[in-house]
Amino acid sequence: MRVAIFGGSFNPPHVGHQLVALYVLETAAADELWFVPCWRHTFGKALEAFEDRLRMSELAAAALGARARVSDVEARVGGEMSRTLLTIKGLQASHPDHEFLLVIGADVEPELPLWYGAEELRRSVRLLVVGRDGFAGGSAVTMPAVSSTEIRARLRAGEPVDGLVPRSVLSYIRERKLYAK
Repeated sequence: MRVAIFGGSFNPPHVGHQLVALYVLETAAADELWFVPCWRHTFGKALEAFEDRLRMSELAAAALGARARVSDVEARVGGEMSRTLLTIKGLQASHPDHEFLLVIGADVEPELPLWYGAEELRRSVRLLVVGRDGFAGGSAVTMPAVSSTEIRARLRAGEPVDGLVPRSVLSYIRERKLYAK
């Protein structure tokens, strides 16, 4: 089985994430796509609790059908911060019969040489680079620039985020009072 790994903070997951996932599922040679919320942000950014981001990712993935799932591998790998190479190695060890592809945005691709174990990561997994508004390169389609940072700011200010966040995720955010002032 070929699995596309789509990692991120997912703080919160939004419709841009869903569009990327659907695009990969429909155009790449992948049987499934797994959302992988990071355990701890590499640059120390404040995140909502892992369990909340995992649940919101499950809600976002559910709308995409059975080929989209969520993995808690980063919680199992643990550590001081998330490292993509260690995540991929953990997945390869626990699923030796799977081939993994790594989904990254064109906005992140230039930073890849700075990642922990970048060369080994490139040797370990095939990259699927998806275009993002304002960034050259990537796929034939450019995804809209939806920003979790902007969504969090709007939520803190009590401004609407309709059309930016899946309804199920927004209901969860409101129920749990996440991203409050």
